[in-house]
Amino acid sequence: MSYRHQFTGRTVGIRSTAPVQWRQFDSFMAAYWEAEGDLGGNGYYVSANPRISVFFTDVSSIRIDGAAGGAGPVQGPARPMTRVFYVPAGLPMRTAFTAPLAFSHLDVHFELHKAIDLLSPAIGRGAARARLARPVELDEAGDLETLARLLVDEVRQPARHGLFSEGLAASLIAAVLDIGAPAEADENARLTPAQMRRVAARFEAGGGRRLTVAEMADAVNLSESWFHQVFKTTTGLTPLQWQMKQRIGMAQRLLADPGLSIADIAGRLGFADQAHFTKVFRQSEGQTPAAWRRALGPG
Repeated sequence: MSYRHQFTGRTVGIRSTAPVQWRQFDSFMAAYWEAEGDLGGNGYYVSANPRISVFFTDVSSIRIDGAAGGAGPVQGPARPMTRVFYVPAGLPMRTAFTAPLAFSHLDVHFELHKAIDLLSPAIGRGAARARLARPVELDEAGDLETLARLLVDEVRQPARHGLFSEGLAASLIAAVLDIGAPAEADENARLTPAQMRRVAARFEAGGGRRLTVAEMADAVNLSESWFHQVFKTTTGLTPLQWQMKQRIGMAQRLLADPGLSIADIAGRLGFADQAHFTKVFRQSEGQTPAAWRRALGPG
């Protein structure tokens, strides 16, 4: 398990009414609580990891002072606690009970970088980072309660493979953060010249070694699927085809340097070996790198 739980909670007048039930997974930890609070009870909570809480009872009598949802400030006036909320990593939260209350809830703590990896194929890494930095509060649980209860069942008495719980947690994250449905794609959308320059700069910074589509998309803060579509519309090539064309161009320039062997060039550009480089070059240019170099004449 790679998830590391780093959470601080201090409470007065709040106590568990049953042993907390929790389960740790590769990228998150889920905990189910049953508790009660006295009039005047209060708590302070802060975590090194982002977290989502889903309450199964009305908790509006609890006042919360801390993370504010939407575009509001991260510190705001005390207000009723909502049924569902998301708190970014490191953001403190305080609660105060205005009446005695018995309640239950699910907490899902997860690793920031894995949440970015989860969301970025849909909205891009830049947007994922921005979304995960913004608190969220939802008055109604709706169908999120169904997802949460299914996850509670797996925490209390596991009946399925861990992938099922991982999927439930991923669904909760996507729903609470409201990444939205994909907009209808504009078939004629293109990358701007500035965006193409950033993609090219990212590729050149790697010295001609192959980038993943995710790495290329990250250069312009787009999702992988949308980037792939607009890139092909812009260049007429897939990201892989475009990269190969760039690598062949780099190879041609390097072949003009007599001090570099063909094996050196193959290694510099990230080809598996000289034979692989020769095969790809011949497919592209109709002749081997050696023949291309001889055609250049004396260096």
